[in-house]
Amino acid sequence: MSEGGNTVGLDTPARLAVDALLDDPKTRIIVCCGAGGVGKTTTAAALGVRAAERGRKVVVLTIDPARRLAQSMGIDSLDNTPRKVAGVSGGGGELHAMMLDMKRTFDEIVESHADAERARAILANPFYQSLSAGFAGTQEYMAMEKLGQLRSKDDWDLIVVDTPPSRSALDFLDAPKRLGSFLDGKFIRVLMAPAKVGGRAGMKFLNVGMSMMTGTLSKLMGASLLKDVQTFVAAMDTMFGGFRTRADATFRLLQAPGTAFLVVAAPEPDALREAAYFVERLAAERMPLAGLVLNRVHGSDAARLSAERALAAAENLEEGGIVDQESGKAGLRDAADDGSPGVDDAPKTSGEPEAPDAPHTDDARAVTEVDEITAGLLRLHAERMQVIAREQRTRDRFTSLHPEVAVAQVAALPGDVHDLAGLRAIGERLAAGVPAGT
Repeated sequence: MSEGGNTVGLDTPARLAVDALLDDPKTRIIVCCGAGGVGKTTTAAALGVRAAERGRKVVVLTIDPARRLAQSMGIDSLDNTPRKVAGVSGGGGELHAMMLDMKRTFDEIVESHADAERARAILANPFYQSLSAGFAGTQEYMAMEKLGQLRSKDDWDLIVVDTPPSRSALDFLDAPKRLGSFLDGKFIRVLMAPAKVGGRAGMKFLNVGMSMMTGTLSKLMGASLLKDVQTFVAAMDTMFGGFRTRADATFRLLQAPGTAFLVVAAPEPDALREAAYFVERLAAERMPLAGLVLNRVHGSDAARLSAERALAAAENLEEGGIVDQESGKAGLRDAADDGSPGVDDAPKTSGEPEAPDAPHTDDARAVTEVDEITAGLLRLHAERMQVIAREQRTRDRFTSLHPEVAVAQVAALPGDVHDLAGLRAIGERLAAGVPAGT
């Protein structure tokens, strides 16, 4: 079937109504998730700008260390505190932005759940410093901690979350439970036992329970590992249960009706394969999926000219075929070569000067150059149409597996987004839901 002169796959997905999602006062959290490098940060920022200019009070939480979000919003830098973005106009809304400081968020948890003396001991502990700065899953867990903090304050109508880049998008859902289980699990309880038992009995218990793991851990974290861990565990004893409790609360918040997940992908096999896994996982966890944002989709305003026809026309021009005959009739240009006299072959009287043939040469050269340029443009168009067809096949494979998922296709831009104007342009494409030329 076709729409506006463009071929559309049989499994055409429903169009994601982005503006309806942003305007709905029941929508309080939008989570942009997906594989790395597919435009999650730009999508989150564009959604924030559009929602604010449609009247909502918005905060965008990003975990992108490249600071592109700050630059595009005209802010020198972002940190763990929401900062108001200037230049957002219309609708009476506001836009705030912040970038997650993983360690600072962990420090805030300690400071808010421990007395001053114990908090100082924990923050100064080498094992805590290593854990808070680089433990696997800490970044994802702290992103959800910060989301919980923002939602509990109720200062914003809408929170837009740019999830951490990771090898697998599923890490985002696993990390809160994983870190909560670690801090509230058997490993910590084993470490906690010596501090509670004390003396030689405690050390004996520790040696029996950890003799296999201490060698490896000591190599990774230094000879003083056991002392640092024991000190850390003793200071954190009263806080471990809270990590599991908050992880569970965050998970319930993500499942709540006011939350909407947007899976962001590019029209490439690997990215859409990752998106399909994420869609299935969200369904398994009963989390509300709003739809798929397909970024960097190519389109054409001349889609009626197929790649095959464009290539054929280019070959004709390059080989001097019928398409470059000025009269449009084959053979006329070569009439002078068949032995019959032409206009220019009429006998000339003696003494009549011969007309210079330079204009004819210039005309021929100009025609040749035009033909070359035209052939080059036709080949570029053919390449574009091949890209469009490949992207459509990839999208159709995803749609055939998940026909229930609404899709917004965002046209590829010629360059990167550097300012609010660029974010507005992305927002308009998100709202339109289809690439240029479709």
